[in-house]
Amino acid sequence: MAEVKRSRGSQTPKDGRRERGEASVQRIIDATIELIADEGLARVTMQRIAEHVNGSTALVVFHFGSKENLFRAVLQYLSDQYHALWTTLVHAPGLSAVQRLKAAVECAQIFGRQHPKWVSVFVVFASDRRSMQLYHEIGLPGDLAYNAEATELVAQIAREGGYSDIDPRALGEGLNYLVHGAWFWDHLYAPERETDVLRKTVLMLLHQAFPRHFDLA
Repeated sequence: MAEVKRSRGSQTPKDGRRERGEASVQRIIDATIELIADEGLARVTMQRIAEHVNGSTALVVFHFGSKENLFRAVLQYLSDQYHALWTTLVHAPGLSAVQRLKAAVECAQIFGRQHPKWVSVFVVFASDRRSMQLYHEIGLPGDLAYNAEATELVAQIAREGGYSDIDPRALGEGLNYLVHGAWFWDHLYAPERETDVLRKTVLMLLHQAFPRHFDLA
């Protein structure tokens, strides 16, 4: 019996204070995303964020210290979410280069459909001069890494398929332009219903480049 008690006691107890603190941080990040997506950066203040979570300004300051630190945390959170989805879809075991490239497009489309406000925040940070440096520091490295990976997949398909007239860099960057253009457009003119335009447009481009490897279905 004594051994059983020691075994139970060896389990790490849940730290209720830490869990409440993490939940509070997440509520503040979620509220900041809502405000930025709906109203842009100019009207976002620590006080308004506090009101949004039914808390105090002191609580927001306690967790983040400053609005810049909060914005940094928001961008890092969104970047981590996109990276997690990319890893799940694009790096799934056993995929061919064609399947991985399709998954990369699917990743952008799923992310935009499931979290349009997350996409809006990315667009706002990337296009607002006051926050562009922060985006370059946190968001841009991921963008460049995804673009480089997509470009390498294009190059692999070209090599394996004998497509000697393909410029992988141009095609990879073209796919990147399509994704970011679709995100920017949806941010400005939120679609009333789900649209498949991005996927169809990318497939048309890839079909033109690799007719034996991509169909339009």
